[in-house]
Formats: sequence, C-alpha cells, structure tokens
Amino acid sequence: MLAASGYLFSELAACSPAAYHVFKTEIVNNHVEIPLTEFAQSSLQFVRPNGWYYDIAVQKKADNSYEALLLQCTHQSNQLVPNGNGYTCSLHGSQFNKDGDVTKGPAEKPLKHYPVTVNQDKLSIQLKS
Repeated sequence: MLAASGYLFSELAACSPAAYHVFKTEIVNNHVEIPLTEFAQSSLQFVRPNGWYYDIAVQKKADNSYEALLLQCTHQSNQLVPNGNGYTCSLHGSQFNKDGDVTKGPAEKPLKHYPVTVNQDKLSIQLKS
C-alpha cells in the first residue's frame, strides 16, 4: 500500500504546475517581459507574474507571432496543466486546445488571451486589456 501511495503521489506531482518550467518575472506597468532567448529550446513557455497563482502559456506560432493564454479554467477557476494537445483542468476535466478553445466541458468559454508585442529582444505581455 505504501508503494502504491508513493506511485500515486508521483503521478499527481507530474500533473502539478511545478511539473514544467515556469519563467517567473515582475509586473511593471501592467506588463511582463520575457527574453526571446527563452524560446530557443521550445516554442511553448510558461510565465508566472510575481504574486499570481495562475501561469500564462506563451506559444510561438509558425509565422513567428506569439499568443499568450491565462491558464485559468473558465469553469471554476482552477489552474490548468499542459497535456500535449493543449491544457486540462484537473478539477472537473475541462480541456482546451493550444489556442485556448474549449474541446471538452464542462467549461464553455475559451481561455483569456493577452495582447503581446515584441520589442527588440523581449516579448511583452500586456496584463490589463
């Protein structure tokens, strides 16, 4: 039983937000900035503004544009986790694709998008829109 509980804990830990790399940063004038070098290894990065519970997923698209999504379930505000094809809510099973659209309920609304701009060597996410 002890071994089974250890296995279960490791499986749950793999689903937690800590299971992926999160770039932590300060909020300045309702913006957060990410060095573009963060996208050198992967086109998907996770950002957590200081003081926030929810992460922001930032996806670099094939056309070199960027999209930023708040990983907060639109059903009951639970933190979402990446699942390979998008994001999953561990609370009630809602699923969202990489563009933030609902693919499985009970959530009905898409994820919140934040405007992004590229300024020289940094990506800026506008948090108040």
